[in-house]
Amino acid sequence: MRALALGLDRVSMTLNRVALWGAVLAVLVMVFAASWQVFARYLLDAPPIWTEELARRAMVWAGMLGASAAFRLKADPTLFPAMQNVKGTFGTVLSIIRGVGVLLFAAPVIWYSLFGANNSIAYGFLARSLGRQAELIPFSMIWFTSAVPVAFALIVLHVFAGILMQISGLNQTENLATEDN
Repeated sequence: MRALALGLDRVSMTLNRVALWGAVLAVLVMVFAASWQVFARYLLDAPPIWTEELARRAMVWAGMLGASAAFRLKADPTLFPAMQNVKGTFGTVLSIIRGVGVLLFAAPVIWYSLFGANNSIAYGFLARSLGRQAELIPFSMIWFTSAVPVAFALIVLHVFAGILMQISGLNQTENLATEDN
């Protein structure tokens, strides 16, 4: 169990680093697009039509990836932050309760991202997005809307890693510290 917990935690940590870099990149794209819009509007008097939409889509990716990273790092808003530090059997029970709560919210989001009416993939959120094109940017909307299920899948992975680490008596932050050395 300990090896499984450490392995899943390592996968969670690695994907979290990728998500953090993705969020940073998305923020940079957003800042570039907004800055170019301002520059082109006020100095060139010819604002491009695509910058606002690109900034908005980058903001969605930054927010969703940032939310998944915040969840992994336990930096997300929580009502009882001290409860996440409880050890032993009671800490495991609290970790499982938190995990169930997250799964109750995340599972339908992931499910309906993939499946729509009559459990058909063709009517899922992603499939419907695949057939639509962004208004001002000539890309399929799936490149933008996939941020939602990707972020929720990462959060679910972080939940399972956290629960396994708690059951194994390990601490995710300690594993992060030993991983970097």
